[in-house]
Amino acid sequence: MKFGVVTFPGSNCDQDMVYVLRDLLNQEVVSLWHKDTDLQGVDMVVLPGGFSYGDYLRSGAIAKFSPIMTEVIAHANRGGYVLGICNGFQILTESGLLPGALLHNTERKFICKNVYITPATTATPFTAGLSMGEVYKIPIAHGEGRFYAPQETITELIDNDQILFQYARVDGKVDEANNPNGSVLNIAGITNKNKRVFGMMPHPERASDGDLNNRDGLAFFESLLTHCAI
Repeated sequence: MKFGVVTFPGSNCDQDMVYVLRDLLNQEVVSLWHKDTDLQGVDMVVLPGGFSYGDYLRSGAIAKFSPIMTEVIAHANRGGYVLGICNGFQILTESGLLPGALLHNTERKFICKNVYITPATTATPFTAGLSMGEVYKIPIAHGEGRFYAPQETITELIDNDQILFQYARVDGKVDEANNPNGSVLNIAGITNKNKRVFGMMPHPERASDGDLNNRDGLAFFESLLTHCAI
């Protein structure tokens, strides 16, 4: 599978993502610059975490105007795969590829810690290799990670099985006490209707190497490699 990892001014997780995909999973990876207009035939575009354009205005609000996003949107509209992590998730909502918005955390503080998330569905390539009820310890690092959408949109996400992950307790129970940022329904990640565009706030690429004493995130990427139709 061929991946393209986009670097925006202010990205800081792009090389982490390249390392996991290329060095740990032996996949073909190309680096894409925000001014590029050629996706180089990749199967999946990855929008990494960081602080694109300094998070001025709103996180992801300026990055959506980067030249490469015209091609990313066209790629998604053709049924291509797109993955956005943290700031990448914010860019996906700002560009309309995913519904909802990522707002300031409830306590309006930057949160950087390990959290537990549990799959809300296994009906997507990103989660098909995971186990319902299982918990995965994945780090978060964001100030604007509170997922919000109007009730009509939330109902559609539920009806279409588009919620990927929810923040949970270590035993897998989803409750408000373990909702780090105030997201509606503890939502940590969603997909689009055709289940080919994925966004999540936690960083699985930071939990994929044994040297970090946490390989929980590797299962997400292995699921993609096994279940994406290319």
